[in-house]
Amino acid sequence: MDNLIVKLYQSTRTVFSNKDLALIWVETNSDNLKAKTAYYVKRGVLTRLTRGIFAKGTEYDAKELATSIYTPSYISFETVLLEAGIIFQYYDTIFVAAPWPETKQIGKNKFAFRKLKDSVLYSAVGVKNDGNFAIASLERAFLDTIYLFPKYYFDNLRPIDWDKCAEIVKIYQNTALVRRLSKYRRQYAKS
Repeated sequence: MDNLIVKLYQSTRTVFSNKDLALIWVETNSDNLKAKTAYYVKRGVLTRLTRGIFAKGTEYDAKELATSIYTPSYISFETVLLEAGIIFQYYDTIFVAAPWPETKQIGKNKFAFRKLKDSVLYSAVGVKNDGNFAIASLERAFLDTIYLFPKYYFDNLRPIDWDKCAEIVKIYQNTALVRRLSKYRRQYAKS
């Protein structure tokens, strides 16, 4: 096996952008990079998922793919809320905070990208790195959701840490969102 493949498989990542491959392979010439990726796609070592995005073979992490399509981006909204038990409605879509609104289907995976203003999207408050992708904390996903959808219905607000929400809400610089958060908190307190 050649050295470039060894470098690729030493990485814990399953999804790579052209920039990732250039860094791993220490390749500064874009034409050489294009030729190398085309060669490895043809050999079946790399799988082209979408323009400029590749996977090692055919197995890859869908959440890693979701956050590789646009930079910056992170997993949020219904994906995080469902996993935390805040909503019960199942979605076969991965929801992502991103610089542009768009829906995509890549292979068997569906992605919904929702636009957040840059000051929110670029803030790391309430966003953690989970291996090879960024994901919102429960509270950040909750705030992202009510920021874009003021009257969203939640099945279970018990897991939410309201004090963390009160800290994170500051990054949105939005008084209507602060009032909305207070309304949901009062609603929770009554239940």
